[in-house]
Amino acid sequence: MKLCRQSHCKINLLLNVTGRRDDGFHELEMLMLPVPIFDRLEFELTGDGIELTCNWSDIPTDSGNLAWRAAESFAAKAGVAVGVRIRLEKTIPSEGGLGGGSGNAAATLLALNKLHGQPRGQAALQELAAELGSDVPFFLQNEAAVAKGRGEIIELVAPLIGLDGKALLLVRPGFGVPTPLAYEGLARFPDASNRPLGQAGELAKRLAISSLAEAGNEFYNSLEAPVFDKYPLLKLLKGHALANGAEAALLCGSGSTVFAICPDAATAESLGQALEGRFGSQPLMQIVDLPGKFAGVN
Repeated sequence: MKLCRQSHCKINLLLNVTGRRDDGFHELEMLMLPVPIFDRLEFELTGDGIELTCNWSDIPTDSGNLAWRAAESFAAKAGVAVGVRIRLEKTIPSEGGLGGGSGNAAATLLALNKLHGQPRGQAALQELAAELGSDVPFFLQNEAAVAKGRGEIIELVAPLIGLDGKALLLVRPGFGVPTPLAYEGLARFPDASNRPLGQAGELAKRLAISSLAEAGNEFYNSLEAPVFDKYPLLKLLKGHALANGAEAALLCGSGSTVFAICPDAATAESLGQALEGRFGSQPLMQIVDLPGKFAGVN
């Protein structure tokens, strides 16, 4: 039996690091928005073992891949045979802060649970997802949400009507930013690593009842400080976007993608051309419509 799934990516409209936890992880609060750019995964149950193939040669196809680890973890916790063939067709770049690998892991958990007759309930899947990575629990669903803790506490929010009709421009240069590097660099920026709680929820409320123009200045990412310090091009991309039509712009997660939210597709296209004229062609420069409520595919 085969099953195909798509896994979307995300942007963080706000990413606050509010301190360090006793377990060594950072305490987070994030306002996360699903974005309709997709990887495609095909699953087929087999006799034994995990076989993972990918259309991109630089993506690991062993335990270095979150989808592979998700399959292994699901089999162990659900008490089923570790026998699955996974074909992964990537579109979402790695080390771009878009959560592509986390989305692949969540899609794998959901697909295997369905193929094996739903042996794990939602709470059990959430627990599995949290063990795999901080962003994975968010991708078990497909709506805007506030994520807290390490990212495992997911609270859905009202539709972000302030984003309706907007266009999202994603720009990723020809390099990635390893997530550990971004977090390790926070030690040099105490103001960015000890932010007050509650801002993610407040931003969600504002975007649910008011315009982006009124809320765009509240977008924030603690990881910009260490990432911009090491990769100044990303700071320049953000600044140029804000000066050329974007109503809001921010580093995506730990980077290296920068997103800009524009009033319409024409403005986003004009901004893309301006960025290309200033900084040259970039490997990823993509425009998507950005509804406040995402009609996902999970």
